Order: sequence, then structure tokens, then C-alpha cells
Amino acid sequence: MSSNATRRMSIGDFLLRRLEEAGIQHLFGVPGDYNLTLLQQLYDTGTLKWIGTTGELTASYAADGYARLSGLGALLVTNGVGALSAINGVGGSYSEHVPVICISGSIPLRSIDRGLGMHHTMADGTFDHFLDAYAPVTVAQTRLTPRNAATEIDRLILTAWREKLPVYMELPSDIAYLDIEVPAGPLVLAEPPSDPERLHSCIAAIAKRLSAATSPAILVDADADRFGVAPELMELAERIQAPLAVVNAAKAVIDETFPQYIGIYGGKASEPQVRETIESSDCLLSIGYRPIEVTTGDFSASLPADTIHVRGHSVDVGNDNYQAVTLKEVLRAVIDAVSPVVSRARRRVAAAVAGTEVDGGSAKLKQAAYWQAIQNYLQPGDVLYVDNGTSFVLLGLKLPQNCTFIGSINWGSIGYSVGALLGALTAAPHRRHLLFLGDGSFQVTAQELSTILRHDHKPVIFLINNGGYTIERGYLGRTETYNDVANWSYADLPKVFRPDTTARSFVVKTSGDLQKALSAPNDTMIFVESIMDSQDAPAMVIASSNKGAELDYGPRGPHRRDNAQLRPAASS
Repeated sequence: MSSNATRRMSIGDFLLRRLEEAGIQHLFGVPGDYNLTLLQQLYDTGTLKWIGTTGELTASYAADGYARLSGLGALLVTNGVGALSAINGVGGSYSEHVPVICISGSIPLRSIDRGLGMHHTMADGTFDHFLDAYAPVTVAQTRLTPRNAATEIDRLILTAWREKLPVYMELPSDIAYLDIEVPAGPLVLAEPPSDPERLHSCIAAIAKRLSAATSPAILVDADADRFGVAPELMELAERIQAPLAVVNAAKAVIDETFPQYIGIYGGKASEPQVRETIESSDCLLSIGYRPIEVTTGDFSASLPADTIHVRGHSVDVGNDNYQAVTLKEVLRAVIDAVSPVVSRARRRVAAAVAGTEVDGGSAKLKQAAYWQAIQNYLQPGDVLYVDNGTSFVLLGLKLPQNCTFIGSINWGSIGYSVGALLGALTAAPHRRHLLFLGDGSFQVTAQELSTILRHDHKPVIFLINNGGYTIERGYLGRTETYNDVANWSYADLPKVFRPDTTARSFVVKTSGDLQKALSAPNDTMIFVESIMDSQDAPAMVIASSNKGAELDYGPRGPHRRDNAQLRPAASS
């Protein structure tokens, strides 16, 4: 078939076909009158499976979680009210470099052409508000028309996939059933080929630096996962015997049992040997490095001045910048270009593990014993979710092989993990999924638990009930009521959301209670509510919050008052 061959299809059917060809099998969202035409086409064709969520915010979180395991995610919302509800999650996908396609069923094109006022608008005669609103949080935006749909649908899907960033498209409700000429051939997700000279020169420059180095090292950020190059990085590290560290946003991107893996680098927040290895390297290769305070130990990171910075589509080596090259091509060629090294002298860095011995008795459960028990519970292949709060202790646990870590590290939106859990469960229901969060985060998006139950998923949910925002108490308001939340009967919620559920719920108050919950078979959902003191928090979390307060509030801030913050001693 000629590559220029065309066929006639309705705009909606073509959009659904292209999503399927891009590897998307599920569409998350909430029905609304402006998107029902596309939703009906989805049901008529059976192209994708619809996963209705309890709100657009959680749909955007679900699409994000789905994309992290599948490569691309998509959600469907309605004009204005739905689009703005989802924008926080899409903004998170932009911050975290996750390719998500947000489709908004919008007001009829007829109404736009005639300037007719419609509901779910600002009623001011202007129809570009939401395209404008999405411009800062997406890499591309469009309003589909019969004239541009064939090209714009392909452009946005390919852009999201290539750039690993979200896109936003509006589909007017009155054009989804209109037929247009579209390409007959399938959509091919492929990077444009690198410029041959730039690629050759870039590879030669990197290989020369690595070959001459006596202490090369590799530092990995989350883009190594987004662009799928973790295998190449481990192969390169093994070939040249280079230690390999990650920033916390890239937790589990590199197999933590891999011999060259040394741990998390975050400036002064690093283990001393990790910090020394990275900062003293005479040839540091960084992958997608994006420093912010939470990934740099409050800006204490200090990479060597001549660090090689490799990004998705460009590379900096010294004063030279190489454009029109792709990350995977560069790494594959560098592996071939450098000579193997038999061994280098270095010390293995032990992973920091929270807690000490597990108390199996009747002592009141504390954070240290809790997280040590969790460490022992982990299995190869687990998918682990972290939400803002004391569950950040997961960053200090050593993960078994083939684990995936999902969190909103850069964006930091509380409640993200519940929606992301739904999305990733949908993408990989065969894996064991472990959600770790606190009561404050859970209350933002708790209703999405009902969708998880509706689809018979079997995650293990670990919720800490300690009366509110403990991580914020480390910033400010140790005992203030603004950091409190209402006390729910959390373990009862699976039964509330689905009365016929077979989920197993546990209310845990002691280490013995926790061990009983951890022994339960995971043939259905397990919900573990652990009751802990509001003043009990891991030292690493408290220290991070205390430092964050210094950055946020400065020398005159209210955090300097006596007893205004949780302090590390409070967790003893």
C-alpha cells in the first residue's frame, strides 16, 4: 500500500484508531454532553476500553500512572469545567515528563463560528480560554476541525510520544461524526533519525572523555525511564565499570541489585560515599538531570563543572552542544565505541534502610518499626506508589529486582497516588501494586478507591492514620489545627464503596497487628490502616521538612518560634 494512500473515516473514529495504534488501550475520564459523541463512537467501535473515573482530576492522575507503565496515556474530559478540573494532573505530567493526551469534548464548531454563548464557558464570547490555559502545561495544543484533524491528531500524538510531555486537543462536539480523508496506513511511533554528522561527532566526544577518565560515573534522572534507556545505561556502566547513581525522582529506574548501582545522589542528603563518587568524578555522564530543591538536597548538589549533560534530543559536552541527536542512539553507539574495562577500585555503598528490628509483639506501632516491616514485605516486580508525606521513607528502602516506583516527586500534588494507582493497575494488572500514603493525601482522592474496587483490582494499600499532614508539621504548625484532618474509619471504606467486596481490611495499632496484616494472602484487595501518633515521623522526613521551611520562609519566618515544628528528636 502506498504511504500516500488515504481512506475516509469520521474524525472521532480516526482519533480513536490513532490512539490505539499508538499503544493506548484504555481511555480515562468523565462523560459530559460535549464529549458523548466520541464516547459513543468508542463504544460502537470497541476500539478502546472506557474507564470512567469519579472526577477529571483523578482521570488525569490515572492517565499519568498508565503512561508510566505503557508509554502513553489518554483522558477524555468536557469543555471548561472538565478541562480545568484535569489541569492540575496534566501540569504534573508536564513537570514529571509523562506523555499524556488530554482530549476535551468542546462546544460545537457551529457555536464558535457564530459566536453563540454556550454552557461550560465564561459566557464572554471568547472560546480560546482553555486552549490558552493549557499552553503552559502542555507541549502542544489544538482545536480540531474538519480541515486540520487528519494532520493535527498525528502531530499531537507524535509530539507527546517524542517529547515525553502532555498535549491538549479540543474536539468540537458537532464534528466527531463528519467524514474526512485520513491516512490509510498505521501511525508509526518513531524518533526522527539523528543528523549523521552531529551523531558521529557527539559519540566521538563522549567516548573520548569516558575512555580517558580514571573515575567515570553516571547520574540518572527520570528521563532515563521516560525514554527507555535504563538497559543501555546499565550496559554502559558495566562495560566501563562506572558507578551509577540516581536522583530521587528516578528511584528504581536502575535495578537496585545491579552491581554498579550505588544509591541516590542529592547533595548533602546523599550517603557520603555516593556524594564523593559523583562530585569527584573526572567524567560524569548525567542523563536528563533537572535540579530542584527536592532532588538536590536543598541545592547542595555540586556536579563537576565539565559534566556531560545528555537529554532526550540534545547533548552538551564541554562548550559543544549537539542538536538533532536522540538519547537511545547516542548511548547505544557510545557503548560500542568505548573499550571494556575489567575492574575499577571502588567501595560498595550500602542502601539506607529505615528502622531496626521488627517488634512482633504488642508495643505501640511506630514509624521506624513500620518501615522496617515494609522493607521485608517487598518482592521483585512490585509497583510502589509514594504520596507526599512520611511515605517518602520509601526512597531510603532497598528495592528488589524489577520494581517500579511511581510518585509525583517534582510536582508534589497530594492525592496523586490514588489516581495513578488506578491507571497503572489498568496498564499492568498482573503485577503486585503497593500504595503508601497518609490520611491527608488519601482524603483528596479517596473516592477513586471505588473505581479500583469496581474493576476488581487487588492492590495492597498502606495508609497511615496519624491525624493530618505530618510532613507539614515539620515545616510549620506542629500542633496547629490547620494541619489536622477529620478522622475517618478508613479500613471500612472498601465496604462502603463496594458492599459486596471481598477486600481484606486491617486496623493496625501494634507491630503484631501489622505482621498479621502482612501475612494476609493477596488474592483480593488488602487495605491496612495503621494508627500512629501525629508527632511520630521518620527523622529523614522531619529533617527535610525543617530545611524546606528555611528555604520557604527565610530568616524572619514563623517556623523559628519555639515548638513551631516537628524536630527529629520528636520521633524517638
